[in-house]
Amino acid sequence: MPEQPPYLRIADVLRQRIAEHVWTAGDRLPSRAQIAEECGVGENVVRRAQELLISQGVLEGRAGSGTYVAEPRRRTRVVRSSAREQPDGSPFRADMRALGKQGNWESRTEAKVSAPAEIAARLGLAEGALCVRTVYEFLGDGRPVQLSTSWEPYELIGGTLVVLPEGGPHAGAGVVNRMAAIGITVSHAVEQPEPRQATAEEASLLGIQKASLVTHIRRTYYSDEGRPVETADIVIPAALCEIVYEIPVGR
Repeated sequence: MPEQPPYLRIADVLRQRIAEHVWTAGDRLPSRAQIAEECGVGENVVRRAQELLISQGVLEGRAGSGTYVAEPRRRTRVVRSSAREQPDGSPFRADMRALGKQGNWESRTEAKVSAPAEIAARLGLAEGALCVRTVYEFLGDGRPVQLSTSWEPYELIGGTLVVLPEGGPHAGAGVVNRMAAIGITVSHAVEQPEPRQATAEEASLLGIQKASLVTHIRRTYYSDEGRPVETADIVIPAALCEIVYEIPVGR
């Protein structure tokens, strides 16, 4: 078995000290130089260990002050289920209400955007086909909870009353309800979640450390004829949110 990298060993040491209450929430850690000398490693090794624990929400760095044990945060419960489409089109608002929070979002839409190769493949389109792209920032009590970028085929919704997901008479109604308004029945969605590190832009928008762990969900809605009608990339910070799937069981 390969030897554990030094920074992971130091991260385990720091994690253990927190578990044993040598340091508790809000405590400032000794300097990197002190930890390095005590553990017999270089300061760069300690820095990498601390950056890892910051990305995991165990520690937090404060500019000009040092590194501290992070206060425990209650993770927001995010429920994913094809059965949760609400009358107002917002499962997210329903989730936030269940937690006693106010759910809302900010968005910006661009029409006639050329689809990148991956998006085109997910929508069954030729690369470069025109789409309507909408970028969302979802907020719980005004704090960022998740990000999403949605793509819809322009050939499907162009010239209709639902061409703008957040504009017109069906603004904010959700994909299922908007498609129903133009005679398309959405039968199901497919989601593919995977963990990865946040990009610098995502970290800035979500208020988390760069390279923190996020769950990236690729979601695609399909009509009852099997046509993809919308696909989205959803980004949820792992340290702040727990993802729960509700799976309806038919009888």
